[in-house]
Amino acid sequence: MNMGRATFYEDRNFQGRSYECSSDCPDISSYMSRCQSCRVQSGCFMVYERPNYMGNQYFMKRGEYSDYQSMMGMSDGIRSCRMIPMHRGNYKMRIYERENFGGQMHEMMDDCDSIQERYRMSDCQSCNVMDGHWLMYEQPHFRGRQMYMRPGEYRSFREMGMSGMKFMSIRRITDMC
Repeated sequence: MNMGRATFYEDRNFQGRSYECSSDCPDISSYMSRCQSCRVQSGCFMVYERPNYMGNQYFMKRGEYSDYQSMMGMSDGIRSCRMIPMHRGNYKMRIYERENFGGQMHEMMDDCDSIQERYRMSDCQSCNVMDGHWLMYEQPHFRGRQMYMRPGEYRSFREMGMSGMKFMSIRRITDMC
């Protein structure tokens, strides 16, 4: 399995103290007072604006991210991160119109740039990820706020702190890392 590696920096443009990470980190402030830039050397990471994988999320693949605030709109920089394991194999996810797997259900095995156009579904409030790792987006065509979904049952996006957020497109996290 391909391991990820990222270096987080206190200041913009890779300045100040740094912290190298190759696994999940629930609280980056344990290592530095703030985090304003990052280099992802390998793999993919999901970064969060609050500790314990809470708040707005942003997907990062290999590359340089010199200023979070201007690039991602994160007000306080990065507070926690999750390394996304590389998945080789099939992708499978069921999306549901309502909470607790209610309403319309559609099974997905590939990317969908518009849930509303493809499935005539105006809302997606729960899902079951059977295989693979996925990103759900607030707007069609993979734009807007994101949410990382790994295998498991997600009965209520509202109870996960995503109240008022509609997901309109979904993409598989493939070996693009």
